[in-house]
Amino acid sequence: MKETILVVGGAGYIGSQVVSDLKEEGYNPIILDNFIYGNRDIAERIGVPIETGDMLDSNFLRYVFNKYKISLVMHFAAFAYVGESVTDPLKYYKNNVVATLNLLTMMKEFNVKKFIFSSTCATYGMPEKFPITEDTPQNPINPYGKTKLVVENILKDFDVAYGFKSVIFRYFNASGANENGQMGERHNPETHIIPLAIKSAMTGSVFKVFGTDYDTPDGTCIRDYIHIADISSAHILGMKKLLKTNEGGIYNIGTGTGLSVLEILNAIEKVSGKKVNRQDIEKRAGDPPRLVADAKKLKEELGWNPKNSNVDNIIKTAWIWHNNDAKK
Repeated sequence: MKETILVVGGAGYIGSQVVSDLKEEGYNPIILDNFIYGNRDIAERIGVPIETGDMLDSNFLRYVFNKYKISLVMHFAAFAYVGESVTDPLKYYKNNVVATLNLLTMMKEFNVKKFIFSSTCATYGMPEKFPITEDTPQNPINPYGKTKLVVENILKDFDVAYGFKSVIFRYFNASGANENGQMGERHNPETHIIPLAIKSAMTGSVFKVFGTDYDTPDGTCIRDYIHIADISSAHILGMKKLLKTNEGGIYNIGTGTGLSVLEILNAIEKVSGKKVNRQDIEKRAGDPPRLVADAKKLKEELGWNPKNSNVDNIIKTAWIWHNNDAKK
């Protein structure tokens, strides 16, 4: 058995995919989740140890770190609803910053100094130049993005002071589902375009297109969609580098191309053979026309290859998952 990896938030959308892949590669992943948003049925299906508790509970964390000889921690446990972060910033600073700092404190106590952190393109705010590189100025416009940037800065300071090494991944739009149809996107409430559009195709519910007059080829917003299998492979590559060389890094995870809202809807209709019940409405304030990553650094330094992130594969795997999940 290879190293023991503590995966905080390992029952969530991305965390569960990473846990499954870690197990497949012979590592010993441990899921730590409070199941506020995590899915217990998905976590149990993977078949690894599960520790149920909260990062704010130091006694619980100490119990977990005493129980397992942990080599590295992966963090997927942030709250991530942008709108909610604006209306309830206390909830976001408490979970995304205070609870994470509690986790890092426990790692320091047990001399576990390797950390993989899920950050976000929301730390860039409204960039003026595209594609977005890791050196693009970070100026988040909502508390969600601000909390992620706070943790990034904490990790940089911990590196200088304590030799605490981290790999930080700034995600763009996570999408798709596990190819076996047993793991995928399940949020309550759901706010993401692909599951909402698939629900429209499945049930006839209205799918709202916010703005059709952006300065893009078809007038709708363009975003960079990354399949969760490719996000997972980036994390495992970063983990292997960190375990082997004790060198951290900061990386965007994106395809560098991007898909418009209409391209997503067309792909769903093509894969499903059903129509999306589309309603065009006014654009939302603060939505940039285009958010696309430059992931050259990730490809060059870690040898990452996003082989699952073509639009047809993203939609096909998501369609299978949502249909399977609707039957449960």
